[in-house]
Amino acid sequence: MVDILYFALSIFAFIHTVAAHGYVSQVTIDGTVYKGNVPGKDAAASAIRQISTIDPVKGASNPYLNCGQDAQLASQAANANPGSNILVQWVGGATGGNNWPHNVGPIMAYLAKCDGECSSYNSSNAEWFKISELGLKPGNTTWYQADIMAGEPANVTLPSNLASGQYLLRHELISLQLAVSEGGAEFYPSCTQLNVGGSQSGTVSSSDEVKFPGGYSDSDPGIYVPGVYNTPLDNYVFPGPVIPSTLDIASGNNAGGSSGSGSSGSSSSASVASPSSTPSSPSASASGTASASSIPASASGTGSSPSPSATGSTGTGTGSSTTNTSSGSGSCKLKKKSVTENTVQRRHPKALSRIMRNLL
Repeated sequence: MVDILYFALSIFAFIHTVAAHGYVSQVTIDGTVYKGNVPGKDAAASAIRQISTIDPVKGASNPYLNCGQDAQLASQAANANPGSNILVQWVGGATGGNNWPHNVGPIMAYLAKCDGECSSYNSSNAEWFKISELGLKPGNTTWYQADIMAGEPANVTLPSNLASGQYLLRHELISLQLAVSEGGAEFYPSCTQLNVGGSQSGTVSSSDEVKFPGGYSDSDPGIYVPGVYNTPLDNYVFPGPVIPSTLDIASGNNAGGSSGSGSSGSSSSASVASPSSTPSSPSASASGTASASSIPASASGTGSSPSPSATGSTGTGTGSSTTNTSSGSGSCKLKKKSVTENTVQRRHPKALSRIMRNLL
């Protein structure tokens, strides 16, 4: 009889291989939709920095950890205000035709103030402060990222005392399905350029800011998680800095884990919004192609602007607790064993072994 643990890990590795990865197709700010571009394709004007591939950033020292793989400068800045509600729509597949494929790992959001206009700002110089972190739902068996996999947008509320100016919003999903080994975590950062109005004057201490790379280590307890499938996963620790105490943060921005300082992040309020309609497909038509990386960064190509729409989903922000059949809450009991390539080859068919070798 095939051991349940081997079978589960094998199927998981297979899904991981065939489901590909993904990107941010659009953001909705206070009801106005700003579309992004398909990775690696011709680019229309956008507020979302285009990446070159849907593949993850691997390694905490990777220079693309700040805004994603070969991220290009965007020509627009999306209008926002202190306290604005932002919905971030993640999609899966090379052209965004599928749902986001992963459901294990945290959701985090950072801001960095641009030196001047974000359309010419090199993100490798950015000093990031965290404004949101979501980990596990109550019960500690299902991640909030499972709602992203179900097609729901992530919900981020800007601090209500955020000072005016242009900012990069760095929204990040970390997939921990391979984090049982150090260096196995997959990082998916995405940067959107914001123009924040208002007259607030909130400040952030330099001790609460980090650079990427530099803000994480591959050995951080929230990135290297050998017991990620030992549910319930109690006491998950978010990687990165703490959320600054000087900012007025919405309660729904913080749930399901603890910060690096050990302060509790537990909350019953979720920041994954229930969808009110099917997410729009990202516009990929353009007359020009972006030509420069944010490492270093230079101006992106020209193209027709995907006009912002005021009819986009606003979301409810209630954080529905979608049941995840892989959450480990059923009656099945998995027997923990050490898995090596030799044992897999000895005990299972060759087809299964090939899948397992991707995981080992």
